[in-house]
Amino acid sequence: MKAYSIIYMGIYIFMLTALFSCNTEKEHSNEILLSDGWKVQSSLKANVGGEVISSKDAIVEDWYEAKVPSTIMGVLTDNGLYADAFESTNYKNIDRTQFDSSWWYRKEFKLDKLNSDNNVILELDGLSFSANIWLNGKLVANKDEIRGTFRRFNLDITNFVADNNVLAIEVFKAQNGDPNIGFVDWNPRPADESMGLFREIRVQVSNSVRLSNSFVHTKVNTESLDEAWIYIETQLKNFTDKEVVGELKGYLENQTFSFPITLKANEEKIVKLGSEEISMLHMKNPRLWWCNNLGTPELYDLKLEFVVNNQVSDKEELKFGVREIKDYFTDNGYRGFILNGKKVLIKGAGWTDDIFLRDTPKSNEIQVKYVKDMGMNTIRFESIWGTSQNIYDMCDKYGLLAMVGWSCHWEWENYMFSPENDFGCINSPDDIELVSKYFVDQVTWLRNHPSIICWMGASDKLPNPDLEKIYLKLCKELDTRPYLNSAKEQTSSVSGPSGTKMFGPYEYVAPNYWYEDKKFGGAYGFNTETGIGAQLPVIESIQKFIPSDKMWPLNEAWDYHCTASSSHVNNLNVLNKVLEQKLGTPKDLNDFLKKADFINYDGTKAMFEAFRANLPNTTGIIQWMLNSAWPSLYWQLYDYYLIPTASYYAVKKANAPQQLVYDYKDNSLIYINETEDKSDKLACIKILSKDSKIIYEVYEPITGSEQLSSKVFDFNKSLVGSTDIFLNLELRDSNNLLVAENFYAIPAEKDEYYWDQTDWCYTPSKKYSNMKYVSALPQAEVKTQVTYKQENNTIVAKVTITNVSDNIAFQNVLKLKDGKGEIIYPVFWSDNYISLLPAESKTITCTIEKDLFPAEAVIEISGWNIPNQKL
Repeated sequence: MKAYSIIYMGIYIFMLTALFSCNTEKEHSNEILLSDGWKVQSSLKANVGGEVISSKDAIVEDWYEAKVPSTIMGVLTDNGLYADAFESTNYKNIDRTQFDSSWWYRKEFKLDKLNSDNNVILELDGLSFSANIWLNGKLVANKDEIRGTFRRFNLDITNFVADNNVLAIEVFKAQNGDPNIGFVDWNPRPADESMGLFREIRVQVSNSVRLSNSFVHTKVNTESLDEAWIYIETQLKNFTDKEVVGELKGYLENQTFSFPITLKANEEKIVKLGSEEISMLHMKNPRLWWCNNLGTPELYDLKLEFVVNNQVSDKEELKFGVREIKDYFTDNGYRGFILNGKKVLIKGAGWTDDIFLRDTPKSNEIQVKYVKDMGMNTIRFESIWGTSQNIYDMCDKYGLLAMVGWSCHWEWENYMFSPENDFGCINSPDDIELVSKYFVDQVTWLRNHPSIICWMGASDKLPNPDLEKIYLKLCKELDTRPYLNSAKEQTSSVSGPSGTKMFGPYEYVAPNYWYEDKKFGGAYGFNTETGIGAQLPVIESIQKFIPSDKMWPLNEAWDYHCTASSSHVNNLNVLNKVLEQKLGTPKDLNDFLKKADFINYDGTKAMFEAFRANLPNTTGIIQWMLNSAWPSLYWQLYDYYLIPTASYYAVKKANAPQQLVYDYKDNSLIYINETEDKSDKLACIKILSKDSKIIYEVYEPITGSEQLSSKVFDFNKSLVGSTDIFLNLELRDSNNLLVAENFYAIPAEKDEYYWDQTDWCYTPSKKYSNMKYVSALPQAEVKTQVTYKQENNTIVAKVTITNVSDNIAFQNVLKLKDGKGEIIYPVFWSDNYISLLPAESKTITCTIEKDLFPAEAVIEISGWNIPNQKL
């Protein structure tokens, strides 16, 4: 590829007497997305060469129907093969040898009204791992050229195309040592090693000059927020052997600008424009892009055209956000992020794509809306996930920050199947060259997304110094946002300290861990991966992958759906021990799930609360993980079927913008306020005995403060911390209106730990707190009332639940189902897994799109100590 010429041009008078390379250019529809109508087959069955398969007379009747993006396993499962692959341990039985041979993708498409001035480019955004590409019986590029999962390829096919075309792509899977898509130990490896065309393919048609890789970055006056500077960059390529004089036109909101450009014969250059060249790019009173909870994620539309002789030669359209992202280091050496001049506590979780890369724009949007609903503001993409830019579009739209980078899959010999050292497995000159190209292609592809706040060069380790020097050089050339060298607490000889930590835990620790630990994963600094291990799906989801004859007692089918780690978290032994010690041995499956949900809810809520309560000593927390690549029992806030787990609602509760939380270490009450509302509040505190009697009640005024978190009340040790209790907290405003509520079961004794036995996974428990008083709660009785109301395109169900007994009604779960008993999703409950004091009443709302609302809607309520009811 030619080196780009970077030009900084002053405005000059555009001369009408300029020379033109062509006088017959016509405006065109310049993009064709090749998504539907593909055929796929193994080369063993096709048994012919690419020149035959890409001919118009090729016989493909026995080929599989397919779409692109897709992997081969995705195609096979979509065509009905392996329908029960995820059930029990069936996945082990998939024949992986069938992917040792190459597979073919074949697509017919038309290109109408081409003329001699058109130039046609085939764009491939991502394939795994290499490919031969044939068009109309001719080889366009071979697998030595088209190689690398995170490469993007632009192939000039002008001399290959016709009106009717046949594209054939022969894909080959990654071999041992190839830096491919990786799922590490989160789940079993994809049977086909993600072999296929896993990102979009399109045909781009331009005239004499092509316009590509357009980029907008912005700077903001972070003191006043009333002005911003827009910088536009685009790449131009003159395909002709003559000089071309034209103009770059831009359409931004209701304003238009133009800038004259001259391109020499066959010249390729990058043009950069700012307010010095185009005055309107100094923007007054801009609409800023903010993340969730800080403001509205405003977006702008920009259209660029290159015009020659009053005709459009090529064009690009893009969205961007006006925002400025920076990082900083605390006095203790931990990294944080600043958005538009405001420090942001990173609250997020770790994303994974579907095991066969079958996520869709619909499933992406559901999941991003879930993240926003939980009150989080960040998704960590360990691996540059996505079968298109759609997932990042969704982050832009809903105001979620994105941490984007490489997976630790490349850092461990047992996953890469190649030698590792202190810098992982990417060390040879060839690998460094390939991964450097990955970095260029991915940064260039994604850099317009305002949601992306950093590029992560590694995860568990540091990049090889030779590679990292290239990363830093490329970051300076290609983009403006921060570079993060590792998710782990390390110091690079090239880029300095990471400012992060990655001590886990990845397995269960009790709520007090997060407040007491100051050495490992506790609530200080920036914890990039942490969680409490098993986070079980609801029973309706479990029944989809655990056969009825293996439901109880727990067995190898359950273990197989934990993680693929060889040392830890590959069974439910830790969870079982926790339940037995803290709550009593489960007597049946329902009792097991009920107790597991409580442990899940209690532990996950405390984790997020602690990181908020310890502000400003904390800068970020990433729950490990957000979702699951396949039906799993570990590390998920909602399950593979997109049904929330108990932890989903724990995170939602913990992230209420204003909240009262209990500090398990100091035996105190913390007021958290991450909003601009600094008005006085009232803390309504009730302590109940284990037999549900109020033994203490106090109303504590809270004076408005600029602090994000502050201690507002100390509990008497004789009331909290020496006897088994329930703690009910309400935060009310000056009009006595409820702002937020919180509820705890706090045992007499604290959990204790073997701190000196801490490993990469977790800190083992030395002593478990006895919470059997929760298991012993007597039966309660609730009465319910449901009303439905249509609001625009949504249906809102209001469920009023009243506890009419003398006992706490503990952890009541609401589910919206259809007439067949299937849980409807996505729905958004204002609260769930709720507890009610005696005589207390709560109204919970459930919001669902009108088109998803079932004709025979049923709301079910079940709880720890109430009979199941259908409402």
